[in-house]
Amino acid sequence: MDDTTGTPHAPFRVGLIGYGLAGSVFHAPLIAAADGLVLDTVVTSSPERQEQARAEHPRVRTVAGTDELFARAGELDLIVIASPNRTHVPLARTALEAGLPVVVDKPLAATAAEADSLAALADSRGLLLSAFQNRRWDNDFRTVSRLVADGALGEVQRFESRFERWRPRPKGGWRESGDPAEIGGLLYDLGSHLVDQALTLFGPATGVYAETDVRRAGAETDDDTFIALTHRGGVRSHLWMSATTAQLGPRFRVLGDTAGYVKYGLDPQEGALREGLRPDGATPWGVEADSSWGRLGAGESPLTGGGEPVPTLPGDYPAYYAAIAEALRTGGRPPVTAREAAAALRVLEAAKASAEQGRTIVLDGPEA
Repeated sequence: MDDTTGTPHAPFRVGLIGYGLAGSVFHAPLIAAADGLVLDTVVTSSPERQEQARAEHPRVRTVAGTDELFARAGELDLIVIASPNRTHVPLARTALEAGLPVVVDKPLAATAAEADSLAALADSRGLLLSAFQNRRWDNDFRTVSRLVADGALGEVQRFESRFERWRPRPKGGWRESGDPAEIGGLLYDLGSHLVDQALTLFGPATGVYAETDVRRAGAETDDDTFIALTHRGGVRSHLWMSATTAQLGPRFRVLGDTAGYVKYGLDPQEGALREGLRPDGATPWGVEADSSWGRLGAGESPLTGGGEPVPTLPGDYPAYYAAIAEALRTGGRPPVTAREAAAALRVLEAAKASAEQGRTIVLDGPEA
């Protein structure tokens, strides 16, 4: 990186590996919208996706393989890895060894040990390494975080979080592959988000209990999973992730000793990005209708109008890459650290072991 990189006249040049769902819907639009970043190169072996990338980002270069990308390492300032899960660790290692900061789509790795190894490599090179946990910037999670911080619920006792879908037939592809090398299944897909949110709100987990099931005909990996966490501070988190839920539950139910908060529906940002909308700063972003607001109260059901409606804070996925640009400029902490990703992976590994062994797994140590 030259001395002028990161000034208003020289934005950080980003190489994006992968232009499937994650690369095209999430990363590329958010990179393009971030002040101080420019999408320089997209890596995809698919001619159709190369054409799509050039149509959606007319100034971008496209290359078919990572060898072509890393041959130009000196011309780039950040690598973003949005390729299949099995490629995350080797590609991140290659980028770090080439002297490049890295953002990796979740999960950062298959195991906490792999994540810690990457973090140690990044630290030894003085390079940024971050996991893309965009759902810390969901509108509903931002609202829950504010309510907890403001003490609106009193002392929180139980945190319930659901990411449920109704997909009675498997879609196929590597995300639903039964090959352990693919790191597929809902535990590592949606579970990566739900566990990260719980740890962000309530701190380390000391106990993990989980149930994982393969419900759908033809499915190869978990599609209906439950995790119960006991946090060091005493809060219990109950997390559901499912592709087999015919009737969806609340996205969040948070219970404290003075009040509870219940919120239905999903953050609108993913839907907007899938539809081709972009956070251009000219129109409201991440805002939902008043009818979707959650309700805060005690002793009454929100389904019958109990409690007071709480305005939902706008979702803010653009904040992630804005923080990445700031960290690159200043050498500061990224918005999600590799060590935080490792802590979440430690919980996911414990959840997998718990489901296999039918018992609660006790976590200890400084990061438990």
